[in-house]
Amino acid sequence: MDFAFTRQDETKVAPGTTKILPLTCHGHSRPITHVSFSSLLSTGSTSQYYMISACKDSNPMLRDGVTGDWIGTFIGHKGAVWSARLCEDATLAATGSADFSARVWDTYTGETLHSLQHNHIVRAVAFPPQDRPQILATGGMEKKLRIYDLSRASNGTTNGASNGADTTPSYEIGAGDHTAAIKSIIWLRDPNIVTTASDDKNIRWYDLRAQTAIATHPVDGLPISCELNIGLGGNPEGVVSVAAGKNVYVFDGARPGQLMKHIKTERDVASVAVNGEARRFVTGSPNDTWVHLWDLDAEEQLETGRGHHGPVWTTCFSPDGKMYATGSEDGTVKLWKFTNGAYGLWR
Repeated sequence: MDFAFTRQDETKVAPGTTKILPLTCHGHSRPITHVSFSSLLSTGSTSQYYMISACKDSNPMLRDGVTGDWIGTFIGHKGAVWSARLCEDATLAATGSADFSARVWDTYTGETLHSLQHNHIVRAVAFPPQDRPQILATGGMEKKLRIYDLSRASNGTTNGASNGADTTPSYEIGAGDHTAAIKSIIWLRDPNIVTTASDDKNIRWYDLRAQTAIATHPVDGLPISCELNIGLGGNPEGVVSVAAGKNVYVFDGARPGQLMKHIKTERDVASVAVNGEARRFVTGSPNDTWVHLWDLDAEEQLETGRGHHGPVWTTCFSPDGKMYATGSEDGTVKLWKFTNGAYGLWR
């Protein structure tokens, strides 16, 4: 992944505002809408993974997940990018945009492999848990959950060419189920199960084999974030976390629709990420600029991280659980150490 590279500066914040100074990833010019990591890649004794950030500046960025070093910017969208994800081995990236398209990118060259046109804003994209997958899920203001077969693309924007409309075939799952925009899509560790969070205040689980919803759970508020996180006790199936209104929901990643925790907070929650192994979770709020660290069992706030200058709209833990990332209205992504001793650029 060498189509561009540079070193990022570290944030300087007032002493005592947080136990460990976060690293700041600059480069975006507008609010960050989504950050996510790849899986942990096997590189011997060291951790290696990648991070992608979506932004209203229309230019998603790929970074080294451990250090935050910029690797490259994907150029091509003509509107705000609302969602960005990497596949398991980080060879492909997917983005959903306000320009009525989703794109699939080659992370080594930065080229567009597929440009998938929609009839409205694309708010969410998701890959199955596979290396270099050949299917993609999308959703957004169309109120439709679409599954694209990337292996059957033709006559489109592939390998950097733009000589016609991308005719990648797709099919809709659960037609008519969503009565409002789909805000988030996650693919569970079971490659047959896809989860959606919708503005109709429902979280739904779909089995691709039956092409129907197998579970639905209402939430008290509009869901702003929905992510797959590190499972309790390190369970590889993970947990699904949802931020909706003043509520945090944690669902079992192995059992669709099974609620494990419902935490009511005193402030609105814009984003939530769970580290089930450490039994901690992190939230951002639309009403302040802080990062809030909580005890999952006691449901009590433990620490406040300061350094952002706008609401924290997106949070996620690294795949090894030793760090978490936050993205803010201020246009920056920050990396916060969550382990004892040296890690990455923290020495």
